[in-house]
Order: sequence, then structure tokens, then C-alpha cells
Amino acid sequence: MQLDVLVVAPHPDDAELGAAGAILKLKAQGAQVGILDLTNGEPTPHGTLELRMRETQAASAILNIDYRDNLGLPNRSLEPTLQARAALAGKIRELRPRWLMAPYWIDAHPDHIAATQLVDAARFWAKLTKSDLPGLPHHPERIYNYYCVHLKQAIAPSFVLDISDVWEAKIASIACYQSQFVAGRATTPPTFLDRLTTEAEYWGSVIGVRYGEPWTSREPLGLSGLTELV
Repeated sequence: MQLDVLVVAPHPDDAELGAAGAILKLKAQGAQVGILDLTNGEPTPHGTLELRMRETQAASAILNIDYRDNLGLPNRSLEPTLQARAALAGKIRELRPRWLMAPYWIDAHPDHIAATQLVDAARFWAKLTKSDLPGLPHHPERIYNYYCVHLKQAIAPSFVLDISDVWEAKIASIACYQSQFVAGRATTPPTFLDRLTTEAEYWGSVIGVRYGEPWTSREPLGLSGLTELV
């Protein structure tokens, strides 16, 4: 299988939180999109491995993605080791995505920071010749960074994507993770999902639409014209 976009997530639910809007928009445009979760995300206070797998399957169905897999790296102790880098680089060479999507590189969660370091390093390794990695060399053109941070901060995204037409599907995919975002949380407004909606409305207001999704790129963005700008 060859993908147009591979979203790399530290845990099942991070891709939904930060990138589901873009995933849904890309799928509507006919792109081949996949998610690679680096860990299984467990243990958590209200989750189990079996429950998290069922939640991930339900969210994947809503997103209508073409591929999802789990690299099986350790949750809570994810590190950008050479072994992990080789495993991720091998997946990049297998799936040959044009773009990679990774978490924002500043976060309170060490797994999220390690995930972005892994993506940066594996992207470089995936292009190497004369290596013992499986498959042929491949270098994704671009990395986009999505926000699924545990750190409260005033972010300055490179761009905000209008996700007004896919917001209901995005929040539905997030709501699949009942063990993470509903169980054990406050049931009186504003709930966790209410806060996500407020954040999306804020980013939408910045660009004059109903709902927005913030994105960052450490590499300059090239435009062939201005007609697509909101």
C-alpha cells in the first residue's frame, strides 16, 4: 500500500484530537490516509487494552482511513531509540507517504516529545541507501505538526484549517474514546468535549469560519497562488 499521508500518533486518540479534521478533509478529496499509533496507550485509569482497541476501531471507521497499525512501542516510556527509529523508518519505506503528520514538539507529555523526535529522525533514515532497512529509500516531502498537547500555552500556528464541514465527524471520532474523555470526568458543562468545541470555535473565529484546526510546520510553506486562502 502507498499512502498520500501518514499520521504518526504517540497513542490511540492523539491523531483524532489533533488531526481528525485534516484527515477527514483529505479523505473527502480522495487522498489515501493512514494512522500509525506508536503505542497502545495503556494502562490508563479507565481503560483496558481490549477496550482501547475497540474504541480505536470505532474512531477509524468514522475517519474512513485506509490504514491503521500500531508499532508496539512502550506506553509512558516512549523514547527515540535507534531501534524505534529503524522500526518507524521501515514503515515509512513500506507505506511511502508524501506527507507525514506528527505532534507539536513542545508538550508536557514525554511520549509526545519523543514521538516527534522519532518522526524527524525516521524521515531522515528512511531515505538512506546502503542500509539494512527493509524496502527502497523514501523521503516524505513534508512534515506537518498537529496539536494534542498536555501543556497549556499560547500557541502560534503556521496556519489554521477550516474544518467546519467535518467538525461533527471529528468530535464523533474523539467521543469514541469514552474511556479517555468521558469516563471519570465531569459530566456537568463544560465537559472535556465541550472544551474541545470551544477551542475549535476559537480557531475558527481567527480565520472567520465556524470551526478551525491549528497546524504548524517548521519548514517554509510554498504557495502557487492565493486563491485557496480563507
